[in-house]
Amino acid sequence: MKELVSERRDRKLDLAAHAAWLYYIAGNTQEEIAAKLNLSRQAAQRLVALAVSEKLIKFRLDHPLSECIELAEALRDRFNLSLCEVVPTDAGSSETFSGIGVCAATHLETYLVAKTPTTLAFSSGRTLRAMVEQIPSMEQPQHKIVSMIGNMSHYGRAGRNEVVMHLSDRVGCQAYPLPTPVVATSIEERELLQTQRSFLAVKALVEQAKVTFVGISHIAWNAPLHEEGFIDDAEVAELIELGAVGEIAGWTYDRQGNLLQTGINDRVASVPLEQPADRLIIGVAGSSNKVEAIRAALSGKLITGLITDEVAAQAILAKI
Repeated sequence: MKELVSERRDRKLDLAAHAAWLYYIAGNTQEEIAAKLNLSRQAAQRLVALAVSEKLIKFRLDHPLSECIELAEALRDRFNLSLCEVVPTDAGSSETFSGIGVCAATHLETYLVAKTPTTLAFSSGRTLRAMVEQIPSMEQPQHKIVSMIGNMSHYGRAGRNEVVMHLSDRVGCQAYPLPTPVVATSIEERELLQTQRSFLAVKALVEQAKVTFVGISHIAWNAPLHEEGFIDDAEVAELIELGAVGEIAGWTYDRQGNLLQTGINDRVASVPLEQPADRLIIGVAGSSNKVEAIRAALSGKLITGLITDEVAAQAILAKI
């Protein structure tokens, strides 16, 4: 419990530092800060005041997150993002998804604590599971938690990083898993699955979601799609040959962020991605091996928001 309280205070100071940077250094108004951080104007005002009272602000931003804030603003401006957060990279840890998960959980929690019924959509993956692990128990039955991707291979093996049912158990929301495999065995099977009433009902909810949180993965041997058994060796080899660099909810895309017209995309049974996305689709991913996949997703406008780490942010901006 003490660690949880400390972690929440650290996150509040991070937000205060971000608000103060936007106000004192970037010259944003409190209304602009509120919009960028997805807060009320009053909350933004309190965060700036907290930064001052905690002496985070002097003649410069005296907080270790200052470089991350600059990176986040650069990414936001370069890719015209609705939301962007960059967390520090722990040089001594290989599990960068945990820090990103904490940051993403802060944003997710703002939707979950609301009294107004809200529909939230998710893909799957380790980083999103790390996000869910940071959400405290609550009882919010008015919300709908919807999956845009199935959680099994075409031969019935379940993935280990399902999000929707896990989150629903923690917060008491209505859960809507997608009743399909990630990749069907044939185009005909995929077409049949996607005409079922249950699929169409979940697809409609995904399209109505106020915000969608998606994982972003690279394409390589033993990358998540392959490791979880959703695709086999021959399919990985084919994707690499076709120039695929990343995937979101099973949908693969090239270096420019264009969805592939061949390969497994013919058989992916997930809810289709919008391109360009015109809703709040937040990519939650980091680490050096995902840089190309994240940059391509940004370039192809498959996401409109990003929560990532310092290493990935620096690499994305360095290669533009």
